[in-house]
Amino acid sequence: MSDINGDLKGSNSSEQPLLQIQDLHVWYELKRFGFGHAGYVRAVDGVTFDLEQGGAMACVGESGCGKSSLMKAIMGLNTPTKGDVVFDNAHLTETKGEDLRLYRAKIGYIQQDPYGALPPFMTVQRILEEPLIINGIKEQGERLRRIHKTLKEVKLTPVEEVLHKFPHMLSGGQQQRVVIARAMVMEPKLLVADEPVSMLDASVRVEILRLLRSLQESHNLAVIYITHDLSTVRYFSEYVFVMYAGEVIEIAKMKDLLNEPKHPYTLALLEASSDPDADNALVMREIPHGEPPSLVNPPLGCRFNPRCPEMIEGLCDVKKPPNIEIIPDHRVACWLYDKGE
Repeated sequence: MSDINGDLKGSNSSEQPLLQIQDLHVWYELKRFGFGHAGYVRAVDGVTFDLEQGGAMACVGESGCGKSSLMKAIMGLNTPTKGDVVFDNAHLTETKGEDLRLYRAKIGYIQQDPYGALPPFMTVQRILEEPLIINGIKEQGERLRRIHKTLKEVKLTPVEEVLHKFPHMLSGGQQQRVVIARAMVMEPKLLVADEPVSMLDASVRVEILRLLRSLQESHNLAVIYITHDLSTVRYFSEYVFVMYAGEVIEIAKMKDLLNEPKHPYTLALLEASSDPDADNALVMREIPHGEPPSLVNPPLGCRFNPRCPEMIEGLCDVKKPPNIEIIPDHRVACWLYDKGE
């Protein structure tokens, strides 16, 4: 589904959005016996949205829905099959060589697994120096100034004690703070956080999300927060868009989506979220059976129709649903809300 949210904006509106995703498709070609064409995996299949400087949005969905492929395309790691990514007035499809390196330097990336993301043979100082060296900051004094400043911002102090430690000498929360520091050390304009708290203890998760929020506000960062857990988006995001099988199926302001979700899949994600509630001990929550569809040969019509408890035969399984605006800034792709039917 493309253009579900054509006018999505972040908190600090301006004439030109920092990030524009325009009918983006990312398809991976399959080969038979390494040579013959065997089809495509349609990981991202027509996504459009804008994000302003300083805005925070969450991308939510199950594993395999296309979240990570979308973010890798934004960072210039995947080549779009169709459509375009426009970041800070640069068109990704037209950006090559040295310009592509400069493009990527403006985007900070926070990985899901902090221990796996940090080289075990490097100290914290060396880990944070590497992106600075790659991007041409040759003076060691300037590198150390940036490193000290960034470690203080992520609250890894005393800095002198942390600099010479290796990753295995840090706790999981401290390791994730180093990953955040590495993402911030180049002073990016956009921060992509890919499941940044899923590998952490519950007691640390909210603390890390609040740290990201404070960094966003103090640096006027645009942030995309990728998660499968809707219970965490309330701490961080202003807008939420829900992906399923490579498409965006619902998008809204955070409070609207959490309080009044419309798409049956969004309702299912909320039912499956780990929200602390005493009633959970007494009520068995129903979630749709089955697995996400194959992205090589996705279903006709709405891609959620094989699992949807509200599926309308002869419509949902035949015709792609329209993008319907329920209220301002809340859109859903679902035949249940089509008043013309």
